[in-house]
Amino acid sequence: MDSFSTVIRTASHEQHVEAETSTFMSDLLGGRLGVAAYARYTEQLWFVYEALEAGTERLAADPVAGPFIRPELFRLAALERDLAHLRGPDWRAGVSALPATREYAERVRECAESWPAGYVAHHYTRYLGDLSGGQIIRDRAERTWGFAKKGDGVRFYVFEGIGNPAAFKREYRELLDGFAADELEKQRVVAECRRAFALNTAVFGALGEEFPLSA
Repeated sequence: MDSFSTVIRTASHEQHVEAETSTFMSDLLGGRLGVAAYARYTEQLWFVYEALEAGTERLAADPVAGPFIRPELFRLAALERDLAHLRGPDWRAGVSALPATREYAERVRECAESWPAGYVAHHYTRYLGDLSGGQIIRDRAERTWGFAKKGDGVRFYVFEGIGNPAAFKREYRELLDGFAADELEKQRVVAECRRAFALNTAVFGALGEEFPLSA
């Protein structure tokens, strides 16, 4: 029988590929979009991470979600530095969430407040994804728009508190494997992972509409 971390990974594999290969992400990584599109994407991430990290103090005491709350993963402060760099010191006055982003952030907040196991599904899809695929985005952003290596503009992708990402991911998967829940609850968590990927892909779709490549 597969471990829970394997079940989660395989169940959401299709959506993962769909998110990674979205037109917007392909255009962004291919250097076909300007820095404005990158800044807009970073803005959307801020809304999602604000929802993810708003309730962490309370969730840290929760028996289910608590073990996953690791300060070295927190991204909000890094995102805020990036936005100040991209948008200037008054960036807060100009940021706006796309409807798809609002829906995503609201779902994260809902889980954080009333369903800790569901919150873990969002935690997993976001943080582990950023720790892995995020490094490709950082590298491309540095090369395409000339950000300082691991500096302002790409700090979101720099996990300074994690010296060995491979070991960290292994530990994280072990936490998932020790997830204290019955089979039905685990299935609900897997479904929430799929939902998280679908919500993320919807944000990419909306960004793609906002930044179409001129034909």
